[in-house]
Amino acid sequence: MADIKDKTAEELIVEKHIANLHNGFAQWPRSEEVPPALGDARWTAEMILSTWLMAENGDLPIETQRTPTGQSKGGFDLLDFKFLPESDWLEATDKIDLSIPLNRRGEGREIEIALPLYGGGMSYGSVSEQVMLARAMAAKKTGTFTCTGEGGYPDSLVPYKEHIITQVATGMFGVREETIKHAPIVEFKYAQGAKPGLGGHLLGDKATTTVAEIRESVPWVSLFSPFPFHSVYCVEDHRKHVDWIRTVNPEALVSVKVSTPTDVDMVAVGSYFAGAHIIHLDGSYGGTGAAPEIAKKNIAMPIEFAIPKVHRYLEGENVRDQVTLIASGGIRTAFDVAKAIALGADGCVLGTADLIAIGCTRCSNCERGRGCPFGLTTTDPLLSQLMPVEWGAERIANMYAAYALQLKEILRRLGLKSIGELRGRRDLLKYIGGEKGGQD
Repeated sequence: MADIKDKTAEELIVEKHIANLHNGFAQWPRSEEVPPALGDARWTAEMILSTWLMAENGDLPIETQRTPTGQSKGGFDLLDFKFLPESDWLEATDKIDLSIPLNRRGEGREIEIALPLYGGGMSYGSVSEQVMLARAMAAKKTGTFTCTGEGGYPDSLVPYKEHIITQVATGMFGVREETIKHAPIVEFKYAQGAKPGLGGHLLGDKATTTVAEIRESVPWVSLFSPFPFHSVYCVEDHRKHVDWIRTVNPEALVSVKVSTPTDVDMVAVGSYFAGAHIIHLDGSYGGTGAAPEIAKKNIAMPIEFAIPKVHRYLEGENVRDQVTLIASGGIRTAFDVAKAIALGADGCVLGTADLIAIGCTRCSNCERGRGCPFGLTTTDPLLSQLMPVEWGAERIANMYAAYALQLKEILRRLGLKSIGELRGRRDLLKYIGGEKGGQD
């Protein structure tokens, strides 16, 4: 090891941060001592600290440290469950099934995940390769999946290919037959809920030589994914996309990620008839600090409106049980997962929550190459070392384990023995905001 006198100031800072991270977030101060800079209205300081505690040990924090809602004054924060009286709860020893199938069509490979969630697309360039690898390792450990996003498929992920969804997005960055053949699931990203109609953006100072190589682009030049696919303007065009994937990898499941326009129900049923196995609704509350606030707050339909709209429409078309409906866009806790399922989804996708587990504080500097102080949303080779891969994988897996415990507790208090029994049970939710607080 180099003598301390030979190390640069940046190298010393990296070592100090890694040591602090390994000391454990459980030792961080309670919420009343946390500076206001930590978190925001959706991810409050209390919610961040609670997530860190779960990621630290894989268990639920004590009751006073659990924060099922934020302070956004909207969305899932205005919904709660109508729990049964304690005398009617299921016994703690009762077996509760959290698994969901991802293929309900009867064609292609049969895939079931152990818990109703998986990791959403965060591309190489938007996050470091270390973050992608940690998420892949955690997905394998917990029996679920993570998605590459649109930035390509780094070779380091190949050992975990059975737990990786490869994404085909409008920019076609890094899309190769080889990686499609690797994938048990291929996801077409037609739009992002945080910025529908705007496409994807990766600014030049994050497009390093390694990022540019895998994206087959020019280093240090900003990259923009167009909106929409300029080869898809109808269901028939969409079907050609699905057929392309099936030609390359006949066993792969096809997921279709869309935002939530007012006609999202028609989009969903069109995707079903085009051959999709998974319809992924991405609402407006998601996105990292790189997503423009004006887009997140003003374009897409809130996910809590889109889910029941699509669920009911698919029921009316008699195809609801032939497709898996997945929701994302601001899923922060196990309570949010359960609420989305009660509204009509089969499961959820997590994005920011994974980053929170490994140290994100919601400082919103994600778009800058050296803006992330925790080495997560960066491509800088030195800053990326702030997040040790094995440590990150363990924390994400721990958080998923804690989510599973919380989901089982929610179901137990509702008298349900499987997560499938919760789907579409809007009667189990109540509105807790405004003048009608506590009403159905």
